[in-house]
Amino acid sequence: MLRRIFSLVIKEFIHLRNDWWMPAFMLFGGAMELLLVGWATSRPITNLPIMVLDQDRSAASRGLVIALENTGTFRQPEYVSDMLTIEDALDRGAINAAMVIPPDFDEQMASPSGSPTLFVILNGAESTPAIAAKRAIEGLTQDIGQRITIRRLGLSPAEFSGFDPSLRVWFNESLSEALYTTPAELGLMLEFTVLLFAALAFSRERELGTLEQLLVMPFSSMEIIIGKSIPVIVIGLTDFLLMLGMVHSAFGVPVRGSLPLLLLLAFGYLMVELGKGLVVSVVSRTQHQAFLLVLLIGMVDFMFTGYAAPVEGMPQALQWVANVIPAHHWLTILRGILLKGAGLDVLWPNLLWLAGLGLAIGTFSLRFVRRALD
Repeated sequence: MLRRIFSLVIKEFIHLRNDWWMPAFMLFGGAMELLLVGWATSRPITNLPIMVLDQDRSAASRGLVIALENTGTFRQPEYVSDMLTIEDALDRGAINAAMVIPPDFDEQMASPSGSPTLFVILNGAESTPAIAAKRAIEGLTQDIGQRITIRRLGLSPAEFSGFDPSLRVWFNESLSEALYTTPAELGLMLEFTVLLFAALAFSRERELGTLEQLLVMPFSSMEIIIGKSIPVIVIGLTDFLLMLGMVHSAFGVPVRGSLPLLLLLAFGYLMVELGKGLVVSVVSRTQHQAFLLVLLIGMVDFMFTGYAAPVEGMPQALQWVANVIPAHHWLTILRGILLKGAGLDVLWPNLLWLAGLGLAIGTFSLRFVRRALD
């Protein structure tokens, strides 16, 4: 039995050597995508275009514009003379924000009871830059408001003691978005890799016309399934180790928990996705059809993993659906071990869900594939 399984494994690796572009694309293409996602999310948003309509033209308004530029979020502001120019630029998407300084801004700033105002327009069609611009402007106006309050109280900045919360950030001290996105992308790329290779296991044989030859050989259906599965697991673990080392060295994603535990759970998750991929492979008539089904399954899983939107913020019915998605529990486990250093005492609910789903999917997959082969 072991010799026959070994022969099937060698046959699968020969197939992969002949179609070398597929494993190369999945291994290095996934790694490149992970690098690009990490690079894009690890950089702060800067150099946003902004227009300023200064109707006051005073020292206070010029100081405000200089402070706006010093936030680092915006490039050097472009002065305009009317609102039509701003509206046209917003319609064309040429700017992310615009600020209108009223004519009495300097007077209101200097008045003991004045209430200076600013008119700010954000391009909400591009929500991420708009949120960054909103935060920068809010921080600037809060600082100006605090200085006005100190001056009106007749105090110096050293004498003023306002509300100062003691803030401590756990697990991601710098609040780097890359420490959130790269582990999630790593987990999803592992799912796509395993699903795709498993989905091509039988669909490739059927498309090439060699499935009938394989079935008439002296192999049992279990031996065929094991022989097809081992190369998928080897490639999946190799891809996981490659991407894990890359995100750790390139983006500083820590491995605070147990690495052997992480590898063991990654192997278990691979088995779960392997079962799904083998079912896709059996029902697919061509490799193209298998790829489309993998894409469909991966996109559905993506919506319920918590990567795009927090699962806790979804309606209760969708939260129940998320609990039957293995990738949701896998990403929770992956982030918990990498970022929090969590162990089984914390992750056991997700581990139980993953084990239960794996048992159900594996049992169904094994029966379904064996019946199809027999």
